[in-house]
Amino acid sequence: MPKKKISLQAKHLRQSEKRRVRNMSVTSAVRTEVTKARAAIASKQSEAAAAVKAASRALDKAVTKGVVHRSAAARKKSRLARQLNAATK
Repeated sequence: MPKKKISLQAKHLRQSEKRRVRNMSVTSAVRTEVTKARAAIASKQSEAAAAVKAASRALDKAVTKGVVHRSAAARKKSRLARQLNAATK
């Protein structure tokens, strides 16, 4: 009986490690896109709108994968859009 528990724990560890690596990758990609968008907005580049769109898309993908909560993603997207609108006025 203890053997079974040990193997289940080992499986759980393998699964959680796999999830952790995937989540780190997705989170890093989102962070990179958001940083690029903020930099484009701050430097008033013409492709700022495209950068915000790419960041928004990355956030939506992260929500789909369950890495970011949908409210947190919506909040970040909203803040980026407000920054973009303020910069273009």
